[in-house]
Amino acid sequence: MSDLYVSWSDYHRNIEQLAVKIYQSNWQFNQILCLAKGGLRVGDILARIYDLPLAILSTSSYGGVNNQVRGSITISRDLTMTTANLGSHILLVDDLVDSGVTLKKALTWLDRKYGFYVEEVRTAVLWYKACSVIAPDYYVDYLPDNPWIHQPFEPYEKMSPAELATLPEKPTPAS
Repeated sequence: MSDLYVSWSDYHRNIEQLAVKIYQSNWQFNQILCLAKGGLRVGDILARIYDLPLAILSTSSYGGVNNQVRGSITISRDLTMTTANLGSHILLVDDLVDSGVTLKKALTWLDRKYGFYVEEVRTAVLWYKACSVIAPDYYVDYLPDNPWIHQPFEPYEKMSPAELATLPEKPTPAS
């Protein structure tokens, strides 16, 4: 398996490119739902760009050494949202679609729990791997060789508060 290393600037540029692709499709949606943890940053930025409410569904499927071992999928019991009801046209976002199992199960979960409210769901990710069992509606990069994606926030997965406390403080800018 190859590796793809993503910088913070590349990461944010990809989110911006995703926002443009969605915009150019002319699809009208009224809710963004992100899959956390990976889709949380993507969903947050898209919610700011589109000025739409953000709902969060926590999911987990990776753990083990360097958080690279796929295990069973855990989906939270309910959504976190600031609106009384979920929107009728939902953009479901995540950072990537790897096997596609999490995205597929999240769509099933959403239909079972909120299908009464939802008229349409479309999916959006930054990276779409060829090995996925589901194709997202919107994506920035299609990855035919299925690389392991090293995202810029991964160093925090190997860091503890105690280690952070030993780092030298950065100087504060002069006012």
